[in-house]
Amino acid sequence: MLPGPDGEPRSSARGFVRIAVFCFCLLFAVGTSAQEQGIAGMGNRSRLTTFDAPDAGTASGQGTLAASINGAGDITGDYRDASDVYHGFVRNKKGRITTFDAGTGSGEGTIGESINGAGDITGAYVDASDVVHGFVRNKKGRITTFDAPGAGTASDQGTIGESINGAGDITGDYRDASNVYHGFVRNKKGSITTFDAPDAGTGSDQGTFGTSINGAGDITGGYEDASGVGHGFVRTP
Repeated sequence: MLPGPDGEPRSSARGFVRIAVFCFCLLFAVGTSAQEQGIAGMGNRSRLTTFDAPDAGTASGQGTLAASINGAGDITGDYRDASDVYHGFVRNKKGRITTFDAGTGSGEGTIGESINGAGDITGAYVDASDVVHGFVRNKKGRITTFDAPGAGTASDQGTIGESINGAGDITGDYRDASNVYHGFVRNKKGSITTFDAPDAGTGSDQGTFGTSINGAGDITGGYEDASGVGHGFVRTP
């Protein structure tokens, strides 16, 4: 089984919901208060700055997770509050954090996955029916939601944006009504093209996962075949 971003199998409901609502169990190896530390290594001085999003919860399984950083030093990610609701955030290089939301219920909420050089963010949110939807948020804060054609509409099904490039093209994956995964690419104008890797399995929790897109529009990711074996792929524009 292919691992999700949290290292868990994507085939589990929890796996897709970190593609939608992630596991925080590995989060708290970092400190919970914002501070700067000097780290000596390789003869140079490095500086590590920790931070917490406003209103991030402080109980086990709650807190802040940074997912992506662009060349300007802007960071996106998400946090889980004291009511177990997930929220997205963007942090600029100076440390100012802006939060944003879609879903609002326990176990629901917004996940920031990737930020490009322009400050556009993609990710996903989980609605009140536990269905997952993709979104893109521009630097001014305008959020546009989207669903890939063929995405399932039942609990733990739907669409997630995994990566956005400088042109605003997004790749990711979606889980259909039969719980099979497929890749997609969405251009800046909102046109979505779906794809499946050759030999990708068509059984429940098998299929194709788009994970990263570069400036040329090349996409990489992985797929799980009918025997449950994972493979990598690269897709040209």
